[in-house]
Amino acid sequence: MLRATRGSIRFAGCAIEREKPAAIVARGLIHVPEGRCVFSNLTVKQNLDLGGYRRGRNRRDENRERVFTIFPRLAERQAQHAGTLSGGEQQMLAIGRGLMAEPKLLILDEASLGVSPLLVEQLFALIRRIHAEGIALLLVEQNVVQSLEVARRAYILENGVFVLHGYSADVRDDPNLKRAYLGL
Repeated sequence: MLRATRGSIRFAGCAIEREKPAAIVARGLIHVPEGRCVFSNLTVKQNLDLGGYRRGRNRRDENRERVFTIFPRLAERQAQHAGTLSGGEQQMLAIGRGLMAEPKLLILDEASLGVSPLLVEQLFALIRRIHAEGIALLLVEQNVVQSLEVARRAYILENGVFVLHGYSADVRDDPNLKRAYLGL
């Protein structure tokens, strides 16, 4: 929601720094926020349908079925209020809501935050699957080890400044990263 004060932000060849959020979403840049941000008082189905409000509206039923294929648990709970779901189920719902908008680029912000270790494994498998389906992903994540396993490129920030970047394999092997983030 903050506007750029200098420079430019480009997506798909177009400057978007002055565009309203709805116009950015209409271009296919979809953000799944940290902390899930589901609509607690709405059902799973209603939350998903809201994800397809701006993009994918004409294919809402097909997109919902696709999300239910990816997350069978959401299909089982589609009539349940989102606020009554577990944290992991709410994360599935947040990602599913993002997928409803048929993203060209899906930004996942701290997808594993507050999620059980078992579900973290499933989430990273899902990230691989989404990418394999041709959706570009930008993963903002503190889980360095697993992120580097799924990412092609990595950008490491420290206090808002890029301190390391490159191909994930190179970043993973960098001794500075190992010292700072992995304690090695």
